[in-house]
Amino acid sequence: MSDLKAEICFLRRNRTPYGGAEKYLIRLSNALMEKGYRHRIIYSRLPNFLPSFLRAMLFNIGSCLSKGQRFYFSLERISCPDIYRAGDGVHRQFLLSKKKSFNLLNPVYLYLERRCFVNASKIIANSLMVKKEIIHHYNIDSNKIHVIYSGVELDIDNSLAGSVRQELSVDPSTRIILFVGAGFERKGVSEMLHLLAKLDRDYFAIIVGKDKHLQRYMSLSEQLGLIAKVKFVGPVRDIDRYYVDSDILMLPTRYEPFSNVVLEAMRGGNAVITTYQNGAAEILDDELLMENSADEKIIPALQRLLDQPDYLSAIKQHNLDTVREFSIEKNASETLALIEQTMAESGK
Repeated sequence: MSDLKAEICFLRRNRTPYGGAEKYLIRLSNALMEKGYRHRIIYSRLPNFLPSFLRAMLFNIGSCLSKGQRFYFSLERISCPDIYRAGDGVHRQFLLSKKKSFNLLNPVYLYLERRCFVNASKIIANSLMVKKEIIHHYNIDSNKIHVIYSGVELDIDNSLAGSVRQELSVDPSTRIILFVGAGFERKGVSEMLHLLAKLDRDYFAIIVGKDKHLQRYMSLSEQLGLIAKVKFVGPVRDIDRYYVDSDILMLPTRYEPFSNVVLEAMRGGNAVITTYQNGAAEILDDELLMENSADEKIIPALQRLLDQPDYLSAIKQHNLDTVREFSIEKNASETLALIEQTMAESGK
């Protein structure tokens, strides 16, 4: 049982079962409960009809006004965190990866981001990539930033194998390429479809996730002649069913601080293809990494995975071995050590 005095409050505006940060928070909370730490999670109660920039501002104001002596571990950009986990990466860097457009949320995020990085006692980056971006864009002392990689529950129910193939009528001999993510533009779904269209191989691709322009991507799939090879299934709760039936996770993202999906797919026995713009690239071998989301040089490696069962099996086993170093228990242990250190230094 912890003897820390102050209540630990975890802050996150959105509450959704599909987001990577929210899954991380739930896992960390469960680990804390097992260790007897007094804590609670604070979500936003602001109505969704308010514009997003206003909700971000009001959440910041309300959180800081009501803080008192509580210890804030924030997963949200606010101006008064004790520890800030930059799980959403660096917004200034993210803006460099997308088309320019006017959105009031961007200047609000940039304002809050700067104050958050400057005012936090400690910052957790979930990859070296994010740490370097924080230093580059905001000139923050590197000693203040601690890299703690994401963690995942290592157990997976392999008895689920076969259910997705049966449901979607995929032959057992056909390799399944999986995509999992929300926000298809940033995650590179369009680029992925164009790359798949260049594959002269037998495969079946499953796109899992939510996007407000879903129909646009389905139409693109049809235009590229992929209607029989690609299935969009929307967001799902039972994602492990898809991991255990898939062979390759493909995530050609334009910007990703560290994708939890990569760890989940590795745990499910998948080979993983992603970009160097994903912090998770730091734990993967270069041969399956893309220079950018549209990098056609990845096609020979993808074809090799589809053509050579021994090579695919070796990559899968390597990923299973690697992911054991990224347990939620290890993440919780490193996070708790930083919380205790920060609270001791602040006298809380």
